[in-house]
Amino acid sequence: MKIAVVLFNLGGPDSPEAVRPFLRNLFADPAIIALPWVLRRPLAGFIARRRAPVAQAIYGHIGGRSPILEETQKQARALEAALAAPGLEVKAFVAMRYWHPFSDGAAMAVKGFAPDHIVLLPLYPQFSTTTTGSSLKDWRRAARKAGLAAPTSEVCCYPRAPGFAAAMAAHIRAAFGEEGFGACGPQGWRLLLSAHGLPKRIVEKGDPYQWQVEQSAQAIVAALDMPALETQVCYQSRVGPLEWIGPATDAEIRRAGADGKNLMVAPLAFV
Repeated sequence: MKIAVVLFNLGGPDSPEAVRPFLRNLFADPAIIALPWVLRRPLAGFIARRRAPVAQAIYGHIGGRSPILEETQKQARALEAALAAPGLEVKAFVAMRYWHPFSDGAAMAVKGFAPDHIVLLPLYPQFSTTTTGSSLKDWRRAARKAGLAAPTSEVCCYPRAPGFAAAMAAHIRAAFGEEGFGACGPQGWRLLLSAHGLPKRIVEKGDPYQWQVEQSAQAIVAALDMPALETQVCYQSRVGPLEWIGPATDAEIRRAGADGKNLMVAPLAFV
């Protein structure tokens, strides 16, 4: 039996020149800005033009590009190895939402593989209309265009999955193991579980993302089993004048400094 697993993520610019079109693609998504196309397209271009220099400077700290594609490809190969079994041929494909490789190319590659079954696996543990919802909607369009007809299953979300929580806890423990708590002990530290933010209006319309982020945080803290360690959920990457869900990660970093706390930050909204 042949199974195709499609891994979904936001994607990221692969060069400084790609930052602006990546941002334009992001803000042109109706799941992000709910305006008619005739208004959304020029607005997306305006935001991308204004935001690009700031984003390019940030990417400059990590080599001028996002490592997300290579990291996701490593995950694809690791998943293939983990699912290997007699009589089962599993191949993982990568589909990014806002930069290459897009769903169209991934759908054509899946068609060439000719699977008996397709599994759609978003690398967003918590569901949001702006991430999982947008990626799966775009995939369905690309799959129709490619003429894919194989039976398909979708993984919606897994905010409290034991394996996800255990893996996050193991990474946090390992980081503390490298640095040590020092003389102050765990009481002198604060763990920020930082998720990508969303405009508040999206959550108020019924998007379950914030609730599911909090569920993930609870599961990770339980798996971590460090009751003396103070933890805080927070949200990063605000853009534009809209009110975003909070507290904001940058504000929590400043608060930790004012409180004299040592700080560890662990992102929990992407696998």
